[in-house]
Amino acid sequence: MKMRTDYCGNITQQYLEQTVAVCGWVQRRRDHGGVIFIDLRDREGLVQIVCDPDIPEMFTLAETVRNEFCLRIEGLVRNRPAGTENTSLKSGQIELLCKKLEVLNASVTPPFMLDDENLSETTRLTHRVLDLRRPQMQKNLRLRHRVTMAVRRYLDDQGFIDIETPMLTKSTPEGARDYLVPSRVHAGEFFALPQSPQLFKQMLMVSGFDRYYQITKCFRDEDLRADRQPEFTQIDIETSFLKESEIRDLFENMIREVFKSTMQVDLPGRFPVMTYQDALARFGSDKPDLRVKMEFTELTDVMKDVDFKVFSGPANAEGGRVVGLRVPGGAEIPRSEIDDYTKFVGIYGAKGLAWIKVNELAKGREGLQSPIVKNIHDGALDELLKRTGAQNGDILFFGADKAKVVNDAIGALRLKVGHSPFGKSRGLVQGQWEPLWVVDFPMFEYDEEGGRWSACHHPFTSPKEGHEDYLTSAPEKCLAKAYDMVLNGWELGGGSERIYKEAVQSKVFRALNIDEHEARAKFGFLLDALQYGAPPHGGIAFGLDRIVTMMSGAESIRDVIAFPKTQRAQCLLTQAPSEVDDRQLRELHIRLRPSEVKTQ
Repeated sequence: MKMRTDYCGNITQQYLEQTVAVCGWVQRRRDHGGVIFIDLRDREGLVQIVCDPDIPEMFTLAETVRNEFCLRIEGLVRNRPAGTENTSLKSGQIELLCKKLEVLNASVTPPFMLDDENLSETTRLTHRVLDLRRPQMQKNLRLRHRVTMAVRRYLDDQGFIDIETPMLTKSTPEGARDYLVPSRVHAGEFFALPQSPQLFKQMLMVSGFDRYYQITKCFRDEDLRADRQPEFTQIDIETSFLKESEIRDLFENMIREVFKSTMQVDLPGRFPVMTYQDALARFGSDKPDLRVKMEFTELTDVMKDVDFKVFSGPANAEGGRVVGLRVPGGAEIPRSEIDDYTKFVGIYGAKGLAWIKVNELAKGREGLQSPIVKNIHDGALDELLKRTGAQNGDILFFGADKAKVVNDAIGALRLKVGHSPFGKSRGLVQGQWEPLWVVDFPMFEYDEEGGRWSACHHPFTSPKEGHEDYLTSAPEKCLAKAYDMVLNGWELGGGSERIYKEAVQSKVFRALNIDEHEARAKFGFLLDALQYGAPPHGGIAFGLDRIVTMMSGAESIRDVIAFPKTQRAQCLLTQAPSEVDDRQLRELHIRLRPSEVKTQ
């Protein structure tokens, strides 16, 4: 007989009265007064094994079986007794009467039960091999597989070619920190692990491949969050001779097909398009969650002459902003919860959270409840009520500070209130999947610490038509042919049309305060390539980990990566990073500085 007839979870009534073989791990073992039941698990699910004492040798062995033992079992498939069926299992109508039991490998006592839902992440990552046996983790990684296969099918059908680019490349520290790899052969010199294949894929376009893709690892040595890892997987794509709108259409359709084929989810037939400025004005974010049906109300001009300095100060300051956020029905939010929201916005730099409860509009000022109303004159008060569309029973929250602080703080508050139990009960969150494109990003942002302009996306993004002159005259006005795909408040992917003329690329470098010598040293190979008839080209890169995280409903991308790092960039399973011996260091021409001894 074969080692295995089928997976445990696939043993159904189609095998009735047949003798089959299954292999898997013991989920649990139950002794019911002389009859032993074993739930055997593999990646497809569970099957119930019944061990009768009629076969003494098999039964004696079954008594020794414990959780996570790896078994092979031969047995007869029969219907479960009436009333004992398990409709939640694919194999729940049948059971396997054991004829032969083989312990392929015993297991020590596991550090946790696989169905324990209260495990710490430290425990899960330390014992990741066992954690990955849990059905939810198996489901997540199989979903990831289906997503990558759907992406490959779509891109293959569209004529894209899968081409690998180097993992050891040149360090060009523009943006996140590079992971550096010392060279043994070239003393004192280093490779860098790629933050993305950006320049290589552009040069593939110059080489005439026309359509490239790669599902590849990228590396960034940056502080981590729930949606960040030091190494992550990118669906990297580049194409020639397509305009921005054509590129967006091509990959909007890809995401639509991936969701349909892997989850049977129908995304909208056309994703809405929103400018970067509009997104910030309405939602305080360049990746707005459109499921939350609340928007900012601009009040900067209204608050310029009020006595309340908390409002008038930012309203009259350069770069300041005052906004309102109307929460329908929010007057019932208790003061204790408002105090919690005040602490919450403080995380984003807000110095406080002003509010007005609208109890009865018809009574005018007397129908409003707030400590700040007395400091706002009638004209401003009437205008803010009119603009926000305030109704009886609402609460208005206000943000007043530098524009970035207001956008970050009130934008986060909008999401927190919207997704709260109160927000859900009031219908402030609607829809399951709300995608959009955000376009017309600024080409540059000013780095206050460095005292120079830096690229918002990367320095190879093309300026919009008519904006090239701004590169030298007014960088703050220059917009880019850049676009981000956003879904439910997450950036799924971002891309742009690229600069394909050497003169324009050199002009961008100068705008970034990268002189000719530095440009040649860091990017000379790209500047040279652009001079050989480089075609117009552009592309996009999607975060595979983020896409699968959203699809699976996981809380962190660590739940959709087989062997992830912690938020401290450590692998608890292998204890990496770790020290290496002196011989290895000498071969790499590296000497470590002595650790500082702390004195008390």
